[in-house]
Amino acid sequence: MSDEADDLPDGLETRRRRRWTGLIGLTFSRWWQRASGTTAGRIISTVAAVALTIAFLLVVTGIALSLADGGMTAADDATVRITPEDQSTLSSVDGVEGPRLGATNERASEIRAHDGVAHASPVLIETGRLEVADSDPQTVRLVGVVSDDEPRTVAGLPTDRLEAGDPHYANGSYDGSRAGEIVLSRTAADRLDASAGDEVTVLTGPVRSANLSMTVTAVAETDGGEDGAPVALVHASELQSLSGAADGQLADRMVVWGDDDDARSAAADAYPDASVAVTGTADPTALFDDGLAFATSVIALVVGVTICASFVATTMGMTVDEDRRTLAVLESIGVPARGRLAVIAISTGITTLVGSFVGVGLGAAGIAAVNAAASATVAPGAVAQFHPLFVPYGIAVALLSGLVAVPYPLAVAARTSVLAEVGR
Repeated sequence: MSDEADDLPDGLETRRRRRWTGLIGLTFSRWWQRASGTTAGRIISTVAAVALTIAFLLVVTGIALSLADGGMTAADDATVRITPEDQSTLSSVDGVEGPRLGATNERASEIRAHDGVAHASPVLIETGRLEVADSDPQTVRLVGVVSDDEPRTVAGLPTDRLEAGDPHYANGSYDGSRAGEIVLSRTAADRLDASAGDEVTVLTGPVRSANLSMTVTAVAETDGGEDGAPVALVHASELQSLSGAADGQLADRMVVWGDDDDARSAAADAYPDASVAVTGTADPTALFDDGLAFATSVIALVVGVTICASFVATTMGMTVDEDRRTLAVLESIGVPARGRLAVIAISTGITTLVGSFVGVGLGAAGIAAVNAAASATVAPGAVAQFHPLFVPYGIAVALLSGLVAVPYPLAVAARTSVLAEVGR
């Protein structure tokens, strides 16, 4: 007797495990029959709604990530990129401009002296107004760099079309000769109706004598193709003087070329409190450092979960209402209430999970389509980025939506009784 009593709990546990295994198998079987049978419409529509919602979420998040990562002007072929952290910033106009690096010209020179580093340059980005002759001024994104003799790319444009070095810097005095050179993107040149050799006036104020004249050394195609944003390269120190960033040698970031480890080490030595990242990969943590990008991604998340949960709740509730007889049969053969409700919860989870897989694929395709459309119209490169973390993110959001939605179909199922269904 004692041996039988000791074996009883194991027997109960085994029966319980078999019962739950059977319920899960039954749920998967019925879901597949519905999805592949004549009544597949509602399942397919639910999966499609989840997939489209997740795809929309990933596309918006990809655009936000690209925005936080620097957008079009961050298109360079550097090895390492140095950007300021919020707690270690210098800004020429506090509260107006974003955080900037200080002493960039001086520290770029120090980085270039490290072994394994081929070149380093500050990158300053300002919006300016340019005109050719007496034509209408056009807004152009000016990017200040320090070039060398090697072919390199910053903001999608070749830096070697500028004179090597930065003579106006003059070891920090900013009284050296001005090179007066500018490299225009194709879009900027078309807007200005300018070509190589033309004189371009950079408007700095209402008095024409104070404006600066520059010579177009080249009109270059950006990396994104024939069309793109109106961008122009100039010498860093000249743009610093023009914008008021010479006081503090400010720049938006620093780019370094060379061996990965050596460039990263030199960058970390020069800016121990800044963010040093190897280029070529998107950094999802950048979303948390950019207020607009973070707000955009959060809004997309809230909207996505709300829409997805609402649709799943409605359609699964209607499915449960049509499936009352199956639930009554389960009750009649002794399946407890929690077992019957588990069938509904598992069905909802399967639907949202399948939708999330499809949505991740559509999201990746959507990001590629957005980049293709942007490159053909307004952008010199990618305006949205896909990161491998988007895969678990999309699945997690879909499952969260299913979790939010499941109480409604469970409430519908809980009102089902075997007596009522037999009476029908």
